Amino acid sequence: MLDLKIGGVPEHFNYPWYLAFKAKEFRKRNINLRWKDCYGGTGEMCAGLRSGDIDIAVVLTEGIIKDIINGNPSKIVQVFVESPLLWGIHVDHNSHFQTIKDLENKSVAISRYGSGSQLMAIVNAHNQGWNVDELDFKVVQNLSGGIEALTNGEADYFMWEQFTTKPLVDNQTFRRIDSCPTPWPCFVIAVRDEVLESHEGEIKVILDIINDYTRHFKSTPKLSHLLAKRYGQKIEDIRAWLNITNWNSDRYITKNLIARIQNKMVKYNVIKKKENSARFIKKL
Repeated sequence: MLDLKIGGVPEHFNYPWYLAFKAKEFRKRNINLRWKDCYGGTGEMCAGLRSGDIDIAVVLTEGIIKDIINGNPSKIVQVFVESPLLWGIHVDHNSHFQTIKDLENKSVAISRYGSGSQLMAIVNAHNQGWNVDELDFKVVQNLSGGIEALTNGEADYFMWEQFTTKPLVDNQTFRRIDSCPTPWPCFVIAVRDEVLESHEGEIKVILDIINDYTRHFKSTPKLSHLLAKRYGQKIEDIRAWLNITNWNSDRYITKNLIARIQNKMVKYNVIKKKENSARFIKKL
């Protein structure tokens, strides 16, 4: 049986994986695929792909593209979530900041350099007309670190997926003062080059299994109640999230798509220049 490790954030986007693991779908196909919760998000996953700590990652699009440019020996094999990710812009509940304009030249908590929280802070700064070069980053590792940094006044604001952080807004840990959607599909599946070269067939099997689950995911009985209970969310918030979230359900990735995403990443100053899109993908 082939042993492989996959990493992803422990968030509702990845519940289809949970269902597939629960049904032992991968073991049925002689693949011992093990899941790792990556609380540090995209930065942790990119580091894991580089080190071999994980073989596959369900990772933010902008993060893995930037890290492949910087030498990550991996390829994107398909889009996983094709809708944008909605990032909430949060301050401490008791902060005196009231509007997005108040945050110019203030310190922003990020999980790691190269993480989605850093790259989307750059996108947001560009949207606001701020000087991106003057962004003041405070590395906090994960969501828990972001809570601590804002509560202790070590950082002024923190960007994280809006629905994941909604309970923290409800309990008055955070106050959300604005939102910033990604200008591209939010999650892709990336695989280490070494694994693709040795086990392309098994990777295809894994993708076909998860695509079958995402294809039928929204018709899962009592899905809103299941997700609300598992992730500590209100049912109305889960339903709102499901309404704006769409999974890709086939092995879809093209050079044209990566070129379009890179064009936007250059525009938003997330990357400095566009690379040959064939460098980033492996069509299976």
